[in-house]
Amino acid sequence: MSNRPDSYGFFWKDLPPERKPKKEIIKRVPPDPVWLRDDYLPGLEEALKFPIEIMTDLDILMAHQTEDRFMYDTEIYHNYFCGIFRSLNTGKVCVFEMHLDPSENLDHYFHEEKFRWILDNICIVTFNGIHFDMPITSMALNGYECDKLKQAADDLIQHGLRAGDIYKKYKTKPLSVNHIDLIEVAPLQASLKAYGGRLHVPRMQDLPFHPSTVLTNDQIAIVRWYCVNDTTSTAFLHECLKEQLELRLTLSNENNIDLRSKSDAQIAEQIISVEYSRRTGSKPQRPQIPSNTVYYFNTPRNMTFRSALMQHVLHTVESAPFTVDENGYISLPPQISDLEFQIGDATYKMGAGGLHSKEKSTVHKSDEHYQLIDKDVASYYPAIILQNNYFPEHLGPVFLYIFGGITARRLKAKADNHKAIADSLKIVINGTFGKLASKWSIMYAPRIMFHVTLCGQLYLLMLIEALELEGIQVVSANTDGVMVKCPRNKIEYFNAIVNLWEIATGFKTESKNYSALYSRDINNYIAIAEDKSVKLKGAYSNPWNDPKENPEKKLHKNPVTTICIEAVVAYLSENIPLEDTIWKCRDIRKFTRMQSVTGGAVKDGQFLGKTVRWYYATGETGEIVKAINGNKVGGSDQGKPLMELPPQFPHDINYDWYLARCHKILKDLGVH
Repeated sequence: MSNRPDSYGFFWKDLPPERKPKKEIIKRVPPDPVWLRDDYLPGLEEALKFPIEIMTDLDILMAHQTEDRFMYDTEIYHNYFCGIFRSLNTGKVCVFEMHLDPSENLDHYFHEEKFRWILDNICIVTFNGIHFDMPITSMALNGYECDKLKQAADDLIQHGLRAGDIYKKYKTKPLSVNHIDLIEVAPLQASLKAYGGRLHVPRMQDLPFHPSTVLTNDQIAIVRWYCVNDTTSTAFLHECLKEQLELRLTLSNENNIDLRSKSDAQIAEQIISVEYSRRTGSKPQRPQIPSNTVYYFNTPRNMTFRSALMQHVLHTVESAPFTVDENGYISLPPQISDLEFQIGDATYKMGAGGLHSKEKSTVHKSDEHYQLIDKDVASYYPAIILQNNYFPEHLGPVFLYIFGGITARRLKAKADNHKAIADSLKIVINGTFGKLASKWSIMYAPRIMFHVTLCGQLYLLMLIEALELEGIQVVSANTDGVMVKCPRNKIEYFNAIVNLWEIATGFKTESKNYSALYSRDINNYIAIAEDKSVKLKGAYSNPWNDPKENPEKKLHKNPVTTICIEAVVAYLSENIPLEDTIWKCRDIRKFTRMQSVTGGAVKDGQFLGKTVRWYYATGETGEIVKAINGNKVGGSDQGKPLMELPPQFPHDINYDWYLARCHKILKDLGVH
């Protein structure tokens, strides 16, 4: 109770609000680990049938002639090794096995000569093959048996040794193989199981037995079948990355370097390194920049502000110290990260990744008085580098000649409609920017990195300030563009302001008119263009349902009941009732939700694996729980596991759940 003298009055008591009772914490316990028992044999019947065709020697020869590619995966236990090739064209497999006990009667023995012939004559595709499958395979072909192969596998997985360490320790050499490893080509950093789930593979399956298990014959059959399934997931991933691999082949042929297994940033580093050596006659060296090195922002001459508020913001940026941390990165100083300011009706915040306006549950529409216009800056970060002559000090101005030449070539290829060349050079350009922040790169330049990201934000704020001072509302801003709600009688004036900004900065913008913008926040929104195309961002992006979207975008996020996004978009853009979209759909993949679970997930005693997929079903009770502690997997109430896609559409879809989810999305978007 308050002790202030005015605590009591004639009509009130000035007392603190009553505290809400604490929510009861339910102490959970891990589920019984039945999957560790000796009699746990998941999928044994199907594994024993092995319903997949085995390649004949003639099939292998035909694969060589048709330039087929083989997906390859290995599994290693103390008493068992298998290496499985799967034809990309036919789906047939070739299996090589060895057992610690040579008396065991395996279905597919280790035919070394055939194994070597495949590796020598056919393009092999793996996931993490460079760092795991290939050193293990090299050992297997050099006479090492299962126990030593398992020891090497433990060295790689548990003890952190690298492939080079394995070759040295076990006195083997890297195989000379026509090999593509997809792990660096795929975006972000996910497991093969996670990528498979994002691509809706027919079967999602985790390693069925603990790696330390000594396998029985039945367990061997299950592991063999599991390995086949992994090659299926690799084939799905290969197909999704088909365009990326073709672009890498174009760059490989052009630069006479094998870049097929490289990430965008790795490609950029190799190409610029080769070009630098060609121009200067010396090999570029990685710079040594000590931690705690301090930089300050140098304002470009063409960056000016008119309002006292924005002049204060610029002064704050100029006076803030930018310090290199022990990992080689520069974090945003607190005086900038804590800075929020209002221009017009919008509040803005600067960040390490870019400028963001702060809006929530907001709807903006074009009408007879206003036009929604989206303005994006073309190739924004590369343009900042070239316009301001930013180059890593240790590389010198020759960097600008190389980078500028690549950028100019890409623009010309794009103008000439040479898509393959333009897209491949875009890989180099984007990868170059990423390497500026890596202390392990020859292009490492933290000073340039933070200057580019800050310039990107401040230049946009110049444009936002100019528009707002003339009564043109900016309703949203992100890393490289703005959305404005322009009075129709000021559209010509708007265009003139943008044109003056382009002249002052040297940048070019691209424009698109929108009829409506529905925002949960700056990073999650649905925007509907006047041409009926739809722009989806963040939680509402749906690359699985957009034929114009790059297939690779599916690998960036987990699918989460995308039928709800589809229904909401149809409702907002075409006024189609939510029920029509949901009830008419017969694609179960759109109803599923996928999630990665540390330690694996369990439902009703069934171990589902570390990547779990489910849909919401009528009559389904309980939840999916984590194997390690029994805690609920988020969002899994009424979730029915769907680790294998069914041949027919399920009859127990909980349509009420999906409709409720649609209404929740609409509410979050500000639609009432």
